[in-house]
Amino acid sequence: MNIDELYQIYARYPKVITDSRKAWAHSIFFALKGDLFDGNDFAAQALASGCNYAIVDRPEAVTDHRCILVDDVLSTLQELARMHRKKLDIPVVAITGTNGKTTTKELIKSVLGEKYAVYATSGNLNNHIGVPLTILAVPPRTQIAIIEIGANHAGEIRELCGIAQPTCGLITNIGKAHLEGFGGLDGVKRAKKELYDYLNEHDGTIFYNEENPVLAGMLEDAKARTIGYGREGKSECWGKTLSASPYLQVELHIDENSFRISTRMAGVYNFENMLAAACVGDQFTVPAKHIADALSVYTPQNSRSQVFRTARNQLLLDYYNANPTSMSESLRNFFEHIQGSKMVILGDMFELGDEAPQEHAAIVGLLLPQNGVTRVVVGKHFYEAARDVPGIMAFSGIEGLKSWLTGNPPDGMFILVKGSRGMKLEQLAELL
Repeated sequence: MNIDELYQIYARYPKVITDSRKAWAHSIFFALKGDLFDGNDFAAQALASGCNYAIVDRPEAVTDHRCILVDDVLSTLQELARMHRKKLDIPVVAITGTNGKTTTKELIKSVLGEKYAVYATSGNLNNHIGVPLTILAVPPRTQIAIIEIGANHAGEIRELCGIAQPTCGLITNIGKAHLEGFGGLDGVKRAKKELYDYLNEHDGTIFYNEENPVLAGMLEDAKARTIGYGREGKSECWGKTLSASPYLQVELHIDENSFRISTRMAGVYNFENMLAAACVGDQFTVPAKHIADALSVYTPQNSRSQVFRTARNQLLLDYYNANPTSMSESLRNFFEHIQGSKMVILGDMFELGDEAPQEHAAIVGLLLPQNGVTRVVVGKHFYEAARDVPGIMAFSGIEGLKSWLTGNPPDGMFILVKGSRGMKLEQLAELL
């Protein structure tokens, strides 16, 4: 079966699933492979549970005419998404960057949703599987799609742009993340620039923080239309932060309009994400007052700079992900803007390769001057970096930290909890 014939089937059954446990009528099951499973083994189960077709790439997985055998399920999924994208006559906003991708995506969704029917990446489905699934899930009446694009190796953003085919986009920032896959910070920069390269080649529009010298430098020879935002009043969308203790209060200027906004987000680092969303909304002619309203009511989810109050303490939960850049920004914000008794609990940062020891040591260095703050680190790398440092409690694993917190429960504190997802720091919330 060729891709055109498969697309005709998809047109009749437009719900694509990859988990046989979520099978239902009018859907197609794609038997993807993972590190610990092979979707081919579950094709028959998916069909029995209600799927109309199953796309498989092992001959023995073909049990009846509803099983469609292809050379490779993943490449077929991507090709189908590429074909569907070409039939979607709508703007597509692509977002990538080291930090703030998901928050910026959600803010832009909130802003554009004031005027348009918007569909955006769900959660962080931003990789070689998530992007095609997102494209194939775009509802028929969508007017603008927002696609988050992540990467952990060179060439991935270029590949995903070929599927999503964005008409405009932005890089939130460039910092130290996935250094193991990119081979260092220069590799991160080259990889993120693949979004700019695509938009340059396809007459797109690039939104960028004009005060970020790295991003501005990458646009010196840009052929795409470029639209800046910042804090200095040089652009149509600019502003400044007024407070962040803990919630962010800002002054925002859009064209000739000015607003003072009290948000539900913590962290001055989120202001750049707000400016990006305002800039995109303005270019899509969302009224300035509606942009301000959307930004004021947006509430973070999934432990991304979420403020949470327990019976004893107030928590700033930011353990969805972590890298040296985001960790440094979170600490600076916490130390500078949060008042009262404070505690910091940091978990290891993953995917740093050979640079992991020095990057964790650098974060420990940021903790040293904070004598009035209870400082706790956990994880293999943080333990090695801090176990002999006076004033810092260091634990090699989460169980040791949980035991210590049980015997030494904090009370009356504002506590920052940040680390990579793999550290499972969410286990600490009930002890705080």
